[in-house]
Amino acid sequence: MKVKSIIFGLLLVCLVGSVQAATDYSGTWVMNAKKGENLGMMAALEQTLIVTQTDEKLTLDFSNVFRGQTTTRQVTLDLGGAVVDNVAGMGDPSKTESVWDGSNLVTTWTTASAIPGSEVVRTETHALSADGATLSVTIERENSPTMVLVYEKQ
Repeated sequence: MKVKSIIFGLLLVCLVGSVQAATDYSGTWVMNAKKGENLGMMAALEQTLIVTQTDEKLTLDFSNVFRGQTTTRQVTLDLGGAVVDNVAGMGDPSKTESVWDGSNLVTTWTTASAIPGSEVVRTETHALSADGATLSVTIERENSPTMVLVYEKQ
């Protein structure tokens, strides 16, 4: 009986340990270009990001002001790992696939390249600070310096 109780307890600990609550990115975020890295022309961008999150998906509503022109864009990410059609920041049709890596959300964007038959792949890692006040998005792409966007919660 004691052995069964110990085995049950170990199974329960393993089960609870494997269930991880997803990080909640919900809220209104404003990009702080001064805290970003390798932004290039994006340093002149004023960007507000409204994030809505459910158990199944993350919706990112971008509002951008660049040189006096305002644009908006919506991106939907499937939190279960399904591939989703989205539009990249420059307007290119893309496929996105998101997976959890601990408390970070890692999204792979695949977009057709200007070279026929080839693709451009970039990885975005969304990380929330311990106090929940800062959202960092690290963007990695082959042959490009890593870019870091930093957003502050409003």
